[in-house]
Amino acid sequence: MSTYYDEIGGEPVIRAIVHRFYEGVADDEVLRPLYPEQDLGPAEERFATFLMQYWGGPTTYSDARGHPRLRMRHAPFKVDPVAKDHWLLHFRAGLDSVDLTPEQDEKFWDYVTHAAQFMVNTFDQQDQ
Repeated sequence: MSTYYDEIGGEPVIRAIVHRFYEGVADDEVLRPLYPEQDLGPAEERFATFLMQYWGGPTTYSDARGHPRLRMRHAPFKVDPVAKDHWLLHFRAGLDSVDLTPEQDEKFWDYVTHAAQFMVNTFDQQDQ
């Protein structure tokens, strides 16, 4: 049975999306402070393996980290609507960097826009 992961091109496509996303995060004045690690490589790896698993690929993420528990894992960070918008801006760039069909793009974009809204945990402006 083919999964969405297989349909879009599997690991190379998801890694390309996530890599482009983190290229944007690296210089983003709103998002970069939310990543405590100096090296974004480990965060990039976690996000890539999460998305691979979510879309029907290998279970590497859960094998290493357990249940995703996305809200709990993001709870220590102030995620406001501005941060959400910056996150979506960079994710859009990631999706635009790969060759998905309009239907595939829409499915991925629908998921990430809902997920980004779900991660918002404050409406207070972040302390910069």
